[in-house]
Amino acid sequence: MNIYKIKRISTSSVIHIILGSVALTCVFPVFWMISSSLKTQDQIFTKMSLLPGSLLDIFNWKWGNYWEAFVKADFGYYFANSLFYTVVGVFFVILISSMAAYAFSRLEFHGKTFLFYLLIATLLIPIPGVFVPLYLLLKNLGLLDTRTGLLLCYISNGLAFAIFLLKGFFDELPREVEEAALIDGCSRFGIYWRIALPLAKPAIATLIIMNSLTIWNEFLLALVVLQDKAKMPIQRGLMVFQGTFITDYPLLMAGLTIATIPIVIVYLLMQKHIVKGIASGALKG
Repeated sequence: MNIYKIKRISTSSVIHIILGSVALTCVFPVFWMISSSLKTQDQIFTKMSLLPGSLLDIFNWKWGNYWEAFVKADFGYYFANSLFYTVVGVFFVILISSMAAYAFSRLEFHGKTFLFYLLIATLLIPIPGVFVPLYLLLKNLGLLDTRTGLLLCYISNGLAFAIFLLKGFFDELPREVEEAALIDGCSRFGIYWRIALPLAKPAIATLIIMNSLTIWNEFLLALVVLQDKAKMPIQRGLMVFQGTFITDYPLLMAGLTIATIPIVIVYLLMQKHIVKGIASGALKG
């Protein structure tokens, strides 16, 4: 066998072993969390196996922990709130950023370049760095402890990167198509809505996934803005949930699993769109 081929196989094997080890360290805590959510309180401390019990006895595992966490512990409200924030927040991020990105890409107006780079510069500011002015602004506007206030924070937090990604995609669209549409009498908004937006589906799919992950997993903004339990998203609710059920570990693990599994499934099913969208958008810009 060729010595270079042996080296390539050896290098590939080492890389796969390293990546497999890293993946295992990431997956194991999730597996342990799910397993613990199906045990009793006594089994958490006495049964050290990775499974709650025998696979033949699967129907006797403590599946009721999920029902108790979802209904009796009001975890269903937190789940519904997160679903609302995610759907509405992502919708407005895509709507606003797509219109702004198209304007930056195709329209000419005074200060366009300066405004674009000023917008991109906001990506350098971490969220905790704006907590004080954000809190005072929301307080003065009467938006503290409101769903509207939190939604506005989520939307504004996702706009800069979304505009950057979509502008790069729109810059690559052939202008001849738009010029032909203008000759046929199509308005600028019509070109954006009927031509540019449908062609930007890969980038939009990427933004939907990334913003869904961000909003669903966000905690700090919800901690600053909300105090009412009825309005809390799932990650903020977990803090209250943990404070109430900290000694009931199976119930706590069931709550954590409910918060984790849905977004993990969405990511695994749609992760290919992230690479495809970025490759066809920002990296070309």
